[in-house]
Amino acid sequence: MRGQVVLFGDSITEQSFRQGGWGAALANAYARKADVVLRGYGGYNTKWALFLLHHIFPPDSGRPPIATTIFFGANDAALSGRTSERQHVSIEDYKQNLRKIVLHLKLGRRALEQWFHVIPRLRVQILESATDECSPTMQIVLITPPPVCEEGRHAYAKSLYGENAMKLPERTNEVTGQYASACVETAKEMGVFSVDLWSKMQETDGWQKKFLSDGLHLTPDGNAIVYQEVIKIFNKAGLSADNMPLDFPHHSEIDAKNPEGAFQQKFYLSR
Repeated sequence: MRGQVVLFGDSITEQSFRQGGWGAALANAYARKADVVLRGYGGYNTKWALFLLHHIFPPDSGRPPIATTIFFGANDAALSGRTSERQHVSIEDYKQNLRKIVLHLKLGRRALEQWFHVIPRLRVQILESATDECSPTMQIVLITPPPVCEEGRHAYAKSLYGENAMKLPERTNEVTGQYASACVETAKEMGVFSVDLWSKMQETDGWQKKFLSDGLHLTPDGNAIVYQEVIKIFNKAGLSADNMPLDFPHHSEIDAKNPEGAFQQKFYLSR
């Protein structure tokens, strides 16, 4: 059976299977080689995501994913005291929540001792979030929130609420950048991959409209950036689709006079 690549995140992940989406592009790249599974939850922050872990990634699963992307932070970075404050999560809690997600995915209790000397202050929290199962071979990619165009967010709010739209932004690019830095730092601390989407997008002039549809969510060009960065990491991690076998024989390998032969050989080799 082919492995799974799970995309876990907020609305930017939920929308990734739309036309031109980065998730759809990954599914196309890994067609017949790995199943790309969408687990995106619009409006969610890392605090709420923790409640989903045991449902999406059950600790007693016999076949954990070969790779998982963790793409949260856009909602955590919502400003306290503004219209989206119910989604706000402090930077320290954001980092701690990312740690818990990574630990649930990758490390069991037996593999945790190596981390105690790195982050001893988290010993209790780590043990509480650990399971007896682990997947040391799973590749994990933390993706930072994208940059925020405050003018784009205000224009989007006006399109919905007219003159009743709030004048003060519910998110700012400066604050979101702090969460992006925290995400990259946590990835380094935990020894997993990261995509600094916040920085990468801002390398392009006119990123505000080229990559963002409403000041926050992604255009097809923005989705293309995510796909390119994720596939680059997967290739580096040894998960290049070009080097992965097909789940069943290519049609050119099937003898019209003896079709069962190709399948018998495939099933024998996969034992």
